Amino acid sequence: MLTDTSNPLRQPIREAHFRKGNNALSRIMVNRQMPPADIAEFFTRLRRRNPEPRSELEYVNPYTLLVAVVLSAQATDSGVNRATKNLFAIASTPAAMLELGEERLRGHIKSIGLYRTKAKNIIALSEILLREHGGEVPHAREALEALPGVGRKTANVVLNVAFGEAAMAVDTHIFRLANRTGLAPGKTPRAVEDALVAVIPKRFMRSAHHWLILHGRYVCKARRPDCAQCVVRDLCRFEDKTA
Repeated sequence: MLTDTSNPLRQPIREAHFRKGNNALSRIMVNRQMPPADIAEFFTRLRRRNPEPRSELEYVNPYTLLVAVVLSAQATDSGVNRATKNLFAIASTPAAMLELGEERLRGHIKSIGLYRTKAKNIIALSEILLREHGGEVPHAREALEALPGVGRKTANVVLNVAFGEAAMAVDTHIFRLANRTGLAPGKTPRAVEDALVAVIPKRFMRSAHHWLILHGRYVCKARRPDCAQCVVRDLCRFEDKTA
């Protein structure tokens, strides 16, 4: 088991998340890293296919983005969006969330896993935002990671999506894809994050997180990657490509 210690709920990243059939994680970790020219071409093609990728989480401002990302731990984006549609209509600021209160917040998000812990963290971080940041989401990693329920991955998503920073949030999809393709092999989410930041050309970094997560979610899937539909198939170092 790999553990993503940046996750606000310390979500375990299990080898099973990265299996292809019965092959373990080691089968998709590639010894030969993709060369720089291929990496540039890799992102050129992803950009050509999706010039302006966006987060699939629905939000209306940096605060609701932060809340949505906290809720997304061990949950799907679609599940979070269903829960937050009505929630954000009445509580889109820290002050409004505190007025709503923890009990009513739980009622809105009870369809999401670990909703009790997440509700407690959202109320606590809303209090801190009002008390220490004037009700605004801070544009600084240390301040973000000091908030309850916010780890490195969540901070990276907020910095990238809300503030346009070239931050790389590594989730299970990106971890799997980086290892499987040879783009940035690594044994931990932080190792993969650092490797991706080191090898991705700067001109692609702002959107790289979105391209990778969408490619991992819909094409380079865990159990059976859809290699026939992959625009970077010829660049990928994965040996067991599907037909």
